[in-house]
Amino acid sequence: MKKLHPIMFAGTGSDVGKSIIAAAFCRIFRQDGYHPAPFKAQNMALNSYATPEGLEIGRAQAVQAEAAGVPCHTDMNPLLLKPSSDHTSQVVLNGRPIGNRDAYDYFRVEGRDELRREVCTAYNRLSARYNPVVLEGAGSISEINLRDTDLVNLPMALHAGADVILVGDIDRGGVFASVYGSLMLLRPHERERIKGILINKFRGDIRLFESGIKMLEDLCGIPVVGVVPYYRDIYIEEEDSLALATKSVQAEQGKVNIAVVLLRHLSNFTDFNVLERDPRVHLFYTNNTDELAKADIILLPGSKSTLADLHELRRNGVAQAVIRAHREGAVVMGICGGYQLMGQEVCDPDHVEGEIERLPGLGLLPISTHMTGEKVTRQVRFHLNEELKMKNEESGCTATPNGNSQFSIFNSQFLQGYEIHMGTTVPTHNAPASPLNILEDGRTDGYFVDRTCMGTYIHGILDNPSFIDFLLEPFADKLADAGKSFDYHQFKEEQYDKLADHVRSHVDMPLIYKILTTHD
Repeated sequence: MKKLHPIMFAGTGSDVGKSIIAAAFCRIFRQDGYHPAPFKAQNMALNSYATPEGLEIGRAQAVQAEAAGVPCHTDMNPLLLKPSSDHTSQVVLNGRPIGNRDAYDYFRVEGRDELRREVCTAYNRLSARYNPVVLEGAGSISEINLRDTDLVNLPMALHAGADVILVGDIDRGGVFASVYGSLMLLRPHERERIKGILINKFRGDIRLFESGIKMLEDLCGIPVVGVVPYYRDIYIEEEDSLALATKSVQAEQGKVNIAVVLLRHLSNFTDFNVLERDPRVHLFYTNNTDELAKADIILLPGSKSTLADLHELRRNGVAQAVIRAHREGAVVMGICGGYQLMGQEVCDPDHVEGEIERLPGLGLLPISTHMTGEKVTRQVRFHLNEELKMKNEESGCTATPNGNSQFSIFNSQFLQGYEIHMGTTVPTHNAPASPLNILEDGRTDGYFVDRTCMGTYIHGILDNPSFIDFLLEPFADKLADAGKSFDYHQFKEEQYDKLADHVRSHVDMPLIYKILTTHD
């Protein structure tokens, strides 16, 4: 295939849809026979993912790589900031944490040259392997007060020789001012990189905006390459946990109600995306104690600050509500930080997370967690502990929600997931070993008390249909008419294609290809 220029989607501000647009173009280029890959020099997010090499990147770039049909790699997101408070973040460089930084210190000019060399080197490696590279900017393209420390937007585009498409969000209003103002605040050599304008999240009849397109083009001297309508029927993983505010917060009748405890420092909420789509389930996020009491299953999610969240759960009464709900018959399961919360104690004598050295956990699992500075990041293959089969049969659970006489997860193929956590967790003194999972290499993971109480370090465990069946199995009678297991992988592939079709139909692709093949 012909070599294309790299393309960057930069925004007039945050939340204009750059990540989704970049994912769409990753899939479009793949459909058109190219070999694309995503790139974002620096990302700030609590949602992260483990690469096949066992290193950490932002979840958004993993999603974009999935849309491109290529394995994710740290070169796609060499610098990841994971906020641990309003003022500090853990800095992950080339997939490995290098410590916590205060925001003021991090964004000072001193020391930026080393980080700039790292992200540029990562881009160079990626560019040598893929065609084209689809770059994503961060925030606004024209934050002039951060110009000298910016690693993501125009400095990266200039290094890559990328053609930049400026994305504006018309849904929030003020798109003319934001697009024109963003361009006018750029320096002349930066403005030369902007080759097109893309208007995103349009609502209504696009014909009513035709005059606006011409006005923007006349005003800016740059073509509008497309006006992409707002969509509601396409599902792509969200990057920001702010999206949780729009999700359901109440139980419903007629389905298995699964409550995700809404932690203050909740991370990796994408663990639960599959449950949102499963027709047998109603998933809702809450820290309301009355709503937790209505749940059939309570899930404790990952946390960037386990001890701080544990302190808050005890303060706001949620810890007691979860314990009470379990005592009254609810299933409780923890993932990663949520697994740590379920234990007898969480200890941090070395102050890895903060000033709190120890707190008692919820006491639902006979485990103790000791925080350590070393982060575990790896992809894993696993199966449920065979001994659980005996416990499963002794409990009288022999039918799955979809009507099978035996539960398929036992003696079946390996399941897949990934670990990203700090801390080690072991059974407390005199507690029997009872792991939930056996990893491919023989190591164990998690703890299983019974069908109503379990925990695991494995993110993505719920992406495996057979594990969902295992979780829902006690509710087989309630789900007799709810249908088959939900194939999340197939669903995501369909959504990437739908997204690509949606964007392609509202963007001038011949113009995009002309831009990407015309040399300056």
